[in-house]
Amino acid sequence: MASGEKSWVADFSRQVKNVNPSAELEIWRKQSIYRVPACIKDLNSKAYKPQVVSFGPFHHGEAQVMPMEEHKHRALLHFLKRSVKPLDDFVTEMEEVVEQLLDAYQNLDEDWRRERQKFLQLMIVDGCFMLEIMRVSTGHSNDYAFNDPIFSSHGVLYTVPYVRRDMLMIENQLPLLVLEKLVAVETGRSRNDDQINKLVLKFCAPVARPPLAGLGLGLHPLDLFRRSLLYGPTRRSATRSELGSSDIVRSAVELYEAGIRFRRSKTRSLHDIMFSHGVLSLPVIIVDDTTEFMFLNLMAFERLHVGAGNEVTSYVFFMDNIIDSAKDVSLLHSKGIIQNALGSDKAVAKLFNSLSKDVVLDPESSLDDVHRMVNKYCRKRWNMWRANLIHTYFRSPWAVLSLAAAIFLLLLTVAQTLYSILSYYKE
Repeated sequence: MASGEKSWVADFSRQVKNVNPSAELEIWRKQSIYRVPACIKDLNSKAYKPQVVSFGPFHHGEAQVMPMEEHKHRALLHFLKRSVKPLDDFVTEMEEVVEQLLDAYQNLDEDWRRERQKFLQLMIVDGCFMLEIMRVSTGHSNDYAFNDPIFSSHGVLYTVPYVRRDMLMIENQLPLLVLEKLVAVETGRSRNDDQINKLVLKFCAPVARPPLAGLGLGLHPLDLFRRSLLYGPTRRSATRSELGSSDIVRSAVELYEAGIRFRRSKTRSLHDIMFSHGVLSLPVIIVDDTTEFMFLNLMAFERLHVGAGNEVTSYVFFMDNIIDSAKDVSLLHSKGIIQNALGSDKAVAKLFNSLSKDVVLDPESSLDDVHRMVNKYCRKRWNMWRANLIHTYFRSPWAVLSLAAAIFLLLLTVAQTLYSILSYYKE
C-alpha cells in the first residue's frame, strides 16, 4: 500500500491519543439548543422552521424572518431608553457569559465564534425583543405608539400568536441566561430566576399555573414550557405487573366498552395521569393550530437532549394509542379531556396519529405502569366477555332491537311453556 494511501491510518492513530471522555462529557453537558436531524425534520419540515421571527443564530438572516429585524432594533432602542442605562453596561455583562452562550448551540458555525461582537449583538437584540414582546403581551405598560404594528393591541392580536409559536421551536431558542443578564442590568438587582420564569410562562403558557419556586432558571423557553407541563410527582402504581407494556393500548371507545371510564385529572400536568379501579384519569388538552408544532418540537428536544426525560413523548404515544378515529376524540371530548379548537374530531384524530410517526419510545417510559394496568384490566375474563357482548350485540340500534326482540320472544316461549305445564297439572 502506498504511503499516501496510509495517511488516514496515521491521522487516526494520532487522534486516538487525544480521546478524552471527560472533555466530551463537558461538551455535551453545555449544549441545550439543537439542529433537528434530517430523519426527523423530513417528516414535517415546517414544524421546525420559524415563519415570523428568528431567535439565536440558526435561522438568523433567512428571508422569511428578515422583515422582523427592524422591529427588533426598535425594541432594543425602547428598552435602552426606558432602562436609562448605556448599552455598554449590557455588553459588559453579556461578555462575562459569552462562552457559555456559544457552547449552548450545537454545531454552531465557526463564524459566530470568530466574530464575538456580532454574536453579542445578536444575543442582546434578540433578548431585548423577546423581553419587550412578552411584557407588552402580558399587560406591562409600554411606550410604543397605539398603532405600532407589533407592540400595540393590534400586534398582540394578529402577530404575537405567530411569535409565540416560533419561540417554541427547538432550533429557534435563546438561552434564558440572556434575559436574566438583561434584566439584572436593567433593574440593578441580583439574579432572580423566578421573575424570568414567570414572565416566559405567562407568555408561552397562560393557562398553566405550575409552581415555580425552586425550579431554577430554564435553559430556554422550550425547556421551561416543557417543565410547565410536567409539574408535580409522577404517579406510579404500588405494584408492577408481569405483563409487558409493549402491547398497544386499545382505542378509547374499545376501552370504554370494556368497562373503563374516563375522567379529567385534577391538574393539567402530564404527570397527573393514572389508572385506578377502572377509571383512567387524563389531563385536559386544548387542541388547536399550534398543537402539532408544539408537540413535535417538545419530542425533538427530548430526543436530542440527553437527560431531558421522555414524558411528553410517552404522553403523545399513549394518546395515539387510544385515539384511532373521530369516535375516540368525540368520547374524550364528551368527558372534558379534549377541548377541540380545530373544529373536526377527524382532524384531531389525524393529528395524534401523525405525531408519533417514527417515534422511538423508551421501553421504561413514564407511562409504563399505566400501560400495564390498562392492559391487565382489559385481559380480565369478565371485562373481555362484556366487551365482546357489546361489540356483538350493541354496535348499532338495530342489533340492540334484535337482541331485545329475541329476549322478548324467549321470555314469551318460557311463559307459554310454564302456562301449558301448569294447565296440565290443574286438569
